[in-house]
Amino acid sequence: MFSIFKRKYLRQQPDFSHVMADMHSHLLPGIDDGSPDILTSAGLKTGLEDLGYTKFVVTPHIMWDLYKNTPETIGMSLGQLQASPEHQNIRAAAEYFLDDYFEELLSAGQPLLCITGKRVLVEFSFVAPPLDLKSLLFKIQISGYEPIIAHPERYGYFNAHRVVFDELKSMGCLFQLNLLSVAGYYGKVAQELAAYLLQKKYIDYIGTDMHHDRHLDTLRSSSKLMPVVNRLLDEGALQNRLLEL
Repeated sequence: MFSIFKRKYLRQQPDFSHVMADMHSHLLPGIDDGSPDILTSAGLKTGLEDLGYTKFVVTPHIMWDLYKNTPETIGMSLGQLQASPEHQNIRAAAEYFLDDYFEELLSAGQPLLCITGKRVLVEFSFVAPPLDLKSLLFKIQISGYEPIIAHPERYGYFNAHRVVFDELKSMGCLFQLNLLSVAGYYGKVAQELAAYLLQKKYIDYIGTDMHHDRHLDTLRSSSKLMPVVNRLLDEGALQNRLLEL
């Protein structure tokens, strides 16, 4: 009995210090389905810093049916957090849902909030892909942006049609993996697709997609994460550390 508790006590939590930057999270207070207030935001961010992260590009949802965020609302929420000197290692981009509003932004030539340079994080429905997905991604590209597809492993309907990932990659799309998928947080299909995309060496970025304490607890406790992270670092695949604040 003692040896069991001893092994548990000695187990080290993951160390993401060599990743440096988390580029997908919902840490901004009161703006989407992530942190509801500044106190929670500060606690989650401190928890990620304890895991080794030193800089943050936060990505609140812009999903017009649910979260009508704009650069102004995002900037106001970011300003609340940055009012404290310990939160200067953070800047804001966005996670854009591919809906009609997003197409309107593109058509109007409105500047998008980017992860870095002209790279923009995009997501779509977990129920079914947009019928014109490739057309939408092409519109992003001809507008001068590079699409980073958020958590491609979570679109379970692609499991039976994995060739889609090859097609998206050949189009020039970048892929961002959720670490929580590796830990099995979203279920078996997402975990299997994560392993497949890793095997194909398709992952360009990793993110926590942090929303709440349960996510942080999973990141702290999972033994599955560091082998994957270390492999990506050894392969020189990850681009997180290149992100600037």
